[in-house]
Amino acid sequence: MNILIWLIPLFPLLGFLILGLGFKRIPKAIASFIGTGTIGISFIFSIILFINSTHQITSSPVHQLTSSPVHHLFTWFSIGNLTIPFSFLIDPLSILMLLIVTGVGFIIHVYSVGYMGHDEGFNRFFANMNLFVFFMLLLVMGANYPVMFIGWEGVGLCSYLLIGFWFRNHEFNAAAIKAFIMNRIGDLGFLLGMFLLFTTFKSLNFNEIFSLAKGMTPGNGTMVAITLLLFVGAIGKSAQIPLYTWLPDAMAGPTPVSALIHAATMVTAGVYMIARSHILYLLAPATMNVITAVSLFTALFAATIAIYQNDIKKILAYSTISQLGYMFLGLSMGAFTGAMFHLTTHAFFKALLFLAAGSLIHALNGEQDIRKMGGLKSKLTKTWWTFLIGTVAISGIPPFSGFFSKDEILLSVFRNSITLWTIATIGALLTAFYMFRLLFLTFYGKYRGQADRESSIHESPKVMIIPLITLAVLSALGGIINLPGLFGGSTMLEQYLAPVFAGAEQFIRPPNYSVQPLTEWLLIAVIVVYIGAMVLIAYSRWMKNKLVPDAKVIEKSFFTRLCVNKFYVDEAYDAVIVKPVLWFSRILDEIVDTGIIDRVVTGTGRVTVWTGNTVRYLQTGHVGFYLFVMIGAIIAILVYNLLIL
Repeated sequence: MNILIWLIPLFPLLGFLILGLGFKRIPKAIASFIGTGTIGISFIFSIILFINSTHQITSSPVHQLTSSPVHHLFTWFSIGNLTIPFSFLIDPLSILMLLIVTGVGFIIHVYSVGYMGHDEGFNRFFANMNLFVFFMLLLVMGANYPVMFIGWEGVGLCSYLLIGFWFRNHEFNAAAIKAFIMNRIGDLGFLLGMFLLFTTFKSLNFNEIFSLAKGMTPGNGTMVAITLLLFVGAIGKSAQIPLYTWLPDAMAGPTPVSALIHAATMVTAGVYMIARSHILYLLAPATMNVITAVSLFTALFAATIAIYQNDIKKILAYSTISQLGYMFLGLSMGAFTGAMFHLTTHAFFKALLFLAAGSLIHALNGEQDIRKMGGLKSKLTKTWWTFLIGTVAISGIPPFSGFFSKDEILLSVFRNSITLWTIATIGALLTAFYMFRLLFLTFYGKYRGQADRESSIHESPKVMIIPLITLAVLSALGGIINLPGLFGGSTMLEQYLAPVFAGAEQFIRPPNYSVQPLTEWLLIAVIVVYIGAMVLIAYSRWMKNKLVPDAKVIEKSFFTRLCVNKFYVDEAYDAVIVKPVLWFSRILDEIVDTGIIDRVVTGTGRVTVWTGNTVRYLQTGHVGFYLFVMIGAIIAILVYNLLIL
């Protein structure tokens, strides 16, 4: 079993090395086999680990499994009291993430064979995708924060490579640089948090830190500082306010990249990191309050922006930001299983939505503006069915997966605060509105694009459709993995993750009191009715009245203009941060670089040249001149000696 653990990340790394070193010489057929096959093998090994872990959990008491096995490979480095082993921690939480990363990642890789089939960078694409998966696997398997940080930085690097994949486009390069820089801001917080962890616990290994932390008093100032710094890292990686603006721009990359980033890898890293470090966060109630505020505001803010966007991929990007907000909201309420449940179902329906959007873009020769779509239901029937299932799932309509996972988070919020539940519910209703707006404008009505393109619209090939159908099934039925008792389920995911989160309930603030079944049914009924109302409003506006977003109408409403321009956050960052930094840089360039450093360097060169040009006249090559100089020097020495005497 140990060998399987090391092979899981090894195969994607081998795929990257083979494709990366020989990408110009390997035929596309072989490259696609290597790129998808390596991820598929890792997925099979992950399933074997899952089956084995399930057997252990069902045959042993929960308390005997709370200390998860650490698999040591070698000592990475040792300096003074700091020893960092390169080790993997394999427990139900990491295995769940392995299944998501390799499983959904494999489906996206298969889809990419068709989507990227005619791209000249086909092999380079699969090499970078394999590397992306490798680093994400390191992130979720690491037994300590430094190994996690390797994966953390690695997915940031790969996002830069894949967002700017079509590097000949200047705007795409700018988007890649923006993502890289904004993630570095968050990563600095993560790094400082690790320094403070070592200062406090003299270790960076998960099991050692968590064991020592259990003896600390809740509300400890040091623990608050540590968790806040780590949360800064999560804000950057998982695109929460204020470090979220890189994610919509990341749509510059190929659509499968968007699916991989949003569904299975990078943006889920922050959620996983906090779930892994849940003991630390439960000891820092102040930090949990901060996470509640940030996540709730992010969920509502991003949903509001999504309502007025017209780029199909950017609508889905803001949807991801909003859904991540719900995951963090669940974490802040102590609903760690609920957050991971929503992370799992979100991986299904968000990968489905992005890949279905890619099928649309593929059929429309690169068109992404939903105002230039419409009437595609009859032309792209399979894509429509899958997109419909994804839309219903993310909207939280029963009995699809998103309903169960989102309901679990909302219920945990209701247990803590009715006010917060109301705000969170509003965000859920907005999700249904903008997603059905997207569905109606895209697939219904008349085709609004270029007339000469309509005749060439065709369904995607099977290599793209089969992954869509697979994800559609998972999006529809995925809720059964943690079906609550209210619906006759057995909460399988909660039982599976129990060894990881066992004992967390005693720290949850305030006491997570139980909700009566009648109350829970009432809450569900209220949400479902209001979601239905939002769908009807979207239907009335975009189907019945056949409205199409128009720039002239937008200019009449101040709030609409704010939303369309994303509340001018990018412009504010540009005015407050980018322009002052560039101005200060120019000042430094003119005064320090050009005015001082260049003058010193240039002046030194000029003095050297002048000295050489002057002294070279002493080397004339004439014997008479040399005799004259020698006699003059002898006379000068004699005169000097006479004066001294």
